[in-house]
Amino acid sequence: MIKKGKQVIIEYSVFLQDKTPVDSNVGRDPLIFNYGSRQILPALEDSLLGLEVGDTKHITLQPDQAYGDVNPGAFKEVDAGVIPEDLRFEGALLVIADESFGEMLIRIDQLKGDRAVLDFNHPLAGKELTFDVRVLDVS
Repeated sequence: MIKKGKQVIIEYSVFLQDKTPVDSNVGRDPLIFNYGSRQILPALEDSLLGLEVGDTKHITLQPDQAYGDVNPGAFKEVDAGVIPEDLRFEGALLVIADESFGEMLIRIDQLKGDRAVLDFNHPLAGKELTFDVRVLDVS
């Protein structure tokens, strides 16, 4: 049974509210984590408490339980010339590396002439997420 201190192995699929698939590890390497160590989203982890090997669960997380609400202060306007030309389109995802924060995923929200508005929010911020989880092992 899943409880604090146990190693848990799961497979999962994640969907947006409109059923659009976001991620899945089904048919790939399972997710392994130690319950109670907050290695996964805390609300997701909490919802697994007490499950047994073979159990499945459908879990819906609101934005504040997942990646938070969209922060309007996380948008920044920059010179579009700093963006590689092949990635200079709305919706493009850029990866930048920072010594303090590591790698960050940034989305181009708008292009306005020679300016670009970058969105530094997590790509799933503001989204309701549904997880379909199956417990593969608990030890």
